[in-house]
Parts: sequence; structure tokens; C-alpha cells
Amino acid sequence: MSSTEVSTKGGRGKKASTKSVSRSHKAGLQFPVGRIARYLKKGRYAQRVGSGSPVYLSAVLEYLAAEVLELAGNAARDNKKNRIIPRHIQLAVRNDEELSKLLGSVTIASGGVMPKIHQSLLPKKAGNAKDKAEIGSASQEF
Repeated sequence: MSSTEVSTKGGRGKKASTKSVSRSHKAGLQFPVGRIARYLKKGRYAQRVGSGSPVYLSAVLEYLAAEVLELAGNAARDNKKNRIIPRHIQLAVRNDEELSKLLGSVTIASGGVMPKIHQSLLPKKAGNAKDKAEIGSASQEF
């Protein structure tokens, strides 16, 4: 071996072909830990930001997104659709007690409203057949 060749075997130095591993990959997350760390620093929420806080926040945000998407996917499947639209997100959030509490003051654009018919607008249930006959006969008198 000549003096110009550098051996990569042994020694205590770094390996030449080590690939950088993102903090998201280290934490096993899909959400970007580095970007959230940058936002925390730029937002000046505190003078210093610990190394664990963006990882924790990324995990929480990923969990919330997964929960909403799962429920919205179920709502889309109930409506025989393959694509999630804002209406499905609205139905998912408002039908879940905890998510509804979390997003209580949030307006989802193009989400619509929850289906509800007031009790006074529903038809009255007749107790027996005699009542039905009286109702029918009363309408015939006019």
C-alpha cells in the first residue's frame, strides 16, 4: 500500500461513507423533527430549546394527525368514497368527544354542519291503531 492510499479499515476515525440519519428517522417518526425545532427557535417561545422537545412535539402532532385521518377515512368509507374531503374531517372531529373539545372553536372550511333534526319537527309516534284511525278520519272531514 502506498502512502497516498488511505485505509478505511480499523482506526478510530469516522468512516468515509456514513450516511446522515435524520432525527425523525432516529425517533421513528414521519413528522419533521428538524423543521419543528426550527419553528420553536424562530418563534421565540423560550430563549433555549431542548433537544427532546421538538421530538416530543413531533410525536404528539403525528399522533393527532393519524387519529383525525383514521376517523375521517372511516367517515369517507361510510359515505362510499375513496377520497377524504373536508366534510369527512368535519364529521370525524365532531363525532369524537375529545377531538370536538380540542377543536371546538375551529371552523373547518367546506365542512358543513352536523346533521340534526329538532325533536319538535319529528313526526309524533301514535300509541295504538285507534289513534291512527282518528287522525285519518279527522283529515277526511275537511
